[in-house]
Amino acid sequence: MRFWRILGLLAVAWAFAATCVQLRAQVADEMSIELVDPKVLRVCADPRNLPFSNEAGEGFENKLAEFFAQKLGKTLAYSFYPGATGFVRNTLNAHRCDVVMGMPQGDDIVQGTNPYYRTAYALVSKKGSGLEAVETLEDPRLKDKRIGIVAGTPPATNLAINSLLLNVKSYPLVVDTRHDAPTSDMIADLEQGRIDVAILWGPIAGYFAKKSEAGLKVTPLVKETTGPRLIYRIGMGVRHADQDWKRRLNRLIAESQGEIDRILDSYGVPLLDENNTPASH
Repeated sequence: MRFWRILGLLAVAWAFAATCVQLRAQVADEMSIELVDPKVLRVCADPRNLPFSNEAGEGFENKLAEFFAQKLGKTLAYSFYPGATGFVRNTLNAHRCDVVMGMPQGDDIVQGTNPYYRTAYALVSKKGSGLEAVETLEDPRLKDKRIGIVAGTPPATNLAINSLLLNVKSYPLVVDTRHDAPTSDMIADLEQGRIDVAILWGPIAGYFAKKSEAGLKVTPLVKETTGPRLIYRIGMGVRHADQDWKRRLNRLIAESQGEIDRILDSYGVPLLDENNTPASH
């Protein structure tokens, strides 16, 4: 009798376990997407924000999305919205798309994946200007130079600490990228001598320097001793409830790091390793 009783208890236990597995699968299906269509990688993106993305698919986040979609066996679709106030609310959180490319680690407006690159704000100078060797905003060679900066970005604090604000030409931070392009305006000012150096987010600096015929030098600002952090890890953003989707993207990043780096490098993104030295490819 004891034997049959044990078998009966085991049968109940196995049935319970099977039910739990089934429930977990159902929950996973519900959480994982909230994917409206599991056959489609739906990406939230800015329609006019090179080098990151545009409607023509020319940015490096477009190329990464194409690569990820292929790896996942999905087709690719976009929900475009200007990258200003309300971007996440009107795209990801409205379930119009399922992933935001290029989110800094620690931004809790979304749930972040593991990072897929590390970079920093950078100083851009013209070759032959005598400023190519400047590596920090404390350098005295900047004291009488005209400096371009996007207002409200972290390096602006460093300029204030080093008493350089009187030499600053400020460019707006929050714009409708369909109509304004302050970062390309800054690079044009540098090329034409209206400013002496430009301070930009590394991927933007690297992209425009790579395209420029003026001979521009990009120096990541990794040696600052004061002010806010200027180095960031960048991953993707998903909804806070989408745990399974996040884990799937994390596996994808781990499996694809070499190809990710090659795409980023082709756009001039200054990649840094954990020791703040340029990553080798």
